[in-house]
Amino acid sequence: MSLRQANNNGTSQNRSNQYGPQKSRSEAGFYLDLNITLMESTAVSTSTLAPDEFDRNVPRICGVCGDKATGFHFNAMTCEGCKGFFRRSMKRKASFTCPFSGSCTITKDNRRHCQACRLKRCVDIGMMKEFILTDEEVQRKKDLIQRRKDEEAQREAQREARKPRLTDGQTLVISTLVEAHHKTFDDSYSDFSRFRPPVREGPVTRSASRAASLHSLSDASSDSFSHSPESVDAKPVNFNNLMMMYQEQGGSPDSSEDGSRLSMLPHLADLVSYSIQKVIGFAKMIPGFRCLTADDQIALLKSSAIEVIMLRSNQSFSLEDMSWSCGAPDFKYQISDVTKAGHTLELLEPLVKFQVGLKKLNLHEEEHVLLMAICLLSPDRPGVQDHARIEALQDNISETLQAYIRLSHPGGRLLYAKMIQKLADLRSLNEEHSKQYRSLSFQPEHSMQLTPLVLEVFGSEVS
Repeated sequence: MSLRQANNNGTSQNRSNQYGPQKSRSEAGFYLDLNITLMESTAVSTSTLAPDEFDRNVPRICGVCGDKATGFHFNAMTCEGCKGFFRRSMKRKASFTCPFSGSCTITKDNRRHCQACRLKRCVDIGMMKEFILTDEEVQRKKDLIQRRKDEEAQREAQREARKPRLTDGQTLVISTLVEAHHKTFDDSYSDFSRFRPPVREGPVTRSASRAASLHSLSDASSDSFSHSPESVDAKPVNFNNLMMMYQEQGGSPDSSEDGSRLSMLPHLADLVSYSIQKVIGFAKMIPGFRCLTADDQIALLKSSAIEVIMLRSNQSFSLEDMSWSCGAPDFKYQISDVTKAGHTLELLEPLVKFQVGLKKLNLHEEEHVLLMAICLLSPDRPGVQDHARIEALQDNISETLQAYIRLSHPGGRLLYAKMIQKLADLRSLNEEHSKQYRSLSFQPEHSMQLTPLVLEVFGSEVS
């Protein structure tokens, strides 16, 4: 072997060891893909390691001039300037001559001074002309990049289209119902001062006495109650335990209680009459309600009024002491107050449980008013004639409520079902209320305390 051949072999071997083995045209695809998708802005230095083994924590340096490298170009780590220089030189098949000794040191500052030594350095670090794309390949590369961008934009548009949103009609329904609620619900409760005053110091019935005892035990917290000092087993007392204690003592009023004067009946009768007026005002602003016949409007209002009142009263219900706070201290109603209006715990126990459960749902105002409208527009109410039309109105509001829940509660898949269950609970409460109202209305000394509107709305319940 001649000295020249040995020298060439050694040089080739060193170059292979330092910059990795020479890659074929097919093997270059991996680095071409790296060039298509932007390389990380932080880079690693060219070293004796193969491209796959670069330390990502070391800054990447151009193997030709020492400038900051942007990635692998034509099989070597280079900057953008040397990449462009090598591509132009190969495409033009340029031939350069070094004006010096042919061993110029190429740096970032002088790389333009000697093109011959710069090109020689490009070849020395492994840059290959076979990796240079033709014009057709460049165009295909651009098309591929554009196609990927278009596909990503299409996927993003599909994701955006799948996002829950309200239609213009649903938005209008919600805004209309919220406005209707604001117009018919005075959260200052200033009108309560016009009612006949509450009288709490009248004759105390057995139900009122037990309800007062119940309240005194239930003012600890919303979920559970503190230990009762009188309890033998000293177990935590919750609402169910308290109701059980009441029932063990005898839960129903006796006959002597029926003759007692119900001191809170006049005030609460005025409150219910006032609430019925507000429910009527709210109903008239529900989209489509005025289009119903007068008979159907009256049938819906008479049968659902007490349920809507119970829903609306949840805004003033307090989990802290299980009471309804309506502004001034005189208008804070305990369980014992309602018993002094003739109602027993057969109604109040499930009512308070209903209020607690509804409060814990933490409904938005929009959900609350939609639920009231669904409750009012029930096509299965007694006396209703145009079932199909009312059902269509209710379905529209139900769909609006479901759409709003999907938008506002992405993880609340069961919220709608829980809300509809509350409507079923209201039906049971309505039945018990009718039963107790009937008993109250049969006694002239009590029925005369009721207002004409209360008698008209609930009068159909009394045969």
